[in-house]
Amino acid sequence: MRMSGRDRSSSWRRGLAPVVLVLALAVTGCGGASQVSSGAKAPASAGERAAAAERRLAENTLTPLEGPAPTPELPVTVESSDGRKVTVTDASRVLPLNGGVAETVFTLGLGDRVVGRDITATFAEAKKLPLVTKAHDVSAESVLSLRPSVVLADTDTGPKEAIDQIRDAGVPVVVLDPVTDLDGVATRTTRVAEALGVPAAGEALNARTDRELAAARAAVPDGSRPKVAFLYMRGSAAVYLMGGKGSGADSLIEAAGAVDAGVETGLDKPFTPLTSEALVAARPDVILMMDKGLESVGGLDGLAAVPGIAQTPAGADRRVVTLEDGVLLGFGPRTPLVIDILVDRVHAG
Repeated sequence: MRMSGRDRSSSWRRGLAPVVLVLALAVTGCGGASQVSSGAKAPASAGERAAAAERRLAENTLTPLEGPAPTPELPVTVESSDGRKVTVTDASRVLPLNGGVAETVFTLGLGDRVVGRDITATFAEAKKLPLVTKAHDVSAESVLSLRPSVVLADTDTGPKEAIDQIRDAGVPVVVLDPVTDLDGVATRTTRVAEALGVPAAGEALNARTDRELAAARAAVPDGSRPKVAFLYMRGSAAVYLMGGKGSGADSLIEAAGAVDAGVETGLDKPFTPLTSEALVAARPDVILMMDKGLESVGGLDGLAAVPGIAQTPAGADRRVVTLEDGVLLGFGPRTPLVIDILVDRVHAG
């Protein structure tokens, strides 16, 4: 099962607002940034960084690299993760079939070249683009109708027959590896930039992302490391899973200075069916979820009724952190904002 956050949450503010309210009451308040002797502001506190990150995510827009948009230098021949060598001769009509990849293309400054979107591209700049997926599957006919000059997919993109049909029509298809940890963000950025003939822009974006991630990590408070359980839930489909090693959330939780409760209890698969016994044994201090997952079980009250939740420290204290589905595990240019929020929320109270 793919856990890349493909379902669009239509209620970011409603899903996160009660969580923010609950947690904000527990946060030890910090005043405005103090002035150092030089007159420069001190580094922002975790709370200030989280508040700024929430505002940016609520706006749901991207921040392209500064300066003029790069000009692709083509042709280029790149390695595709399906074992092929793919030559790209034209980047005038780009079609990314992954939300994180789409964010990268736009942030590189090439958004005006994108002609369509996958269902996981939920940011504002992509909203008006034609949708080329049905549920989780790509429609080859929809893709080809947009006359793309290059398609960027990943190894999870399917069905295979649709990808083959696009390729057989003469469209270069560059397949990328899915990203499930922070280390993979730079690799994917580099590969996308190289495939589109703008390697220097890829280096610049990686440098910016590294700076932002370093700043987010620097705000991690000293002291104890709370335990965080990532729960993937779709109540309407009776899907209740706990994240473990390789879920993607484990990398984010670690970067935020916390411990992944599932990994600590020995879950060596990305996702494992949730049981009350496993949840109680994990004893998470905080529960991390996607907005739509919390909504699907009836919000905080519905989550508290799930067997085992109330018997955990997180359930007893109603300490739940949610983020928009397409952002939490998107592993794109907005991932540093995710870390900013997690650093503050998981250490609150």
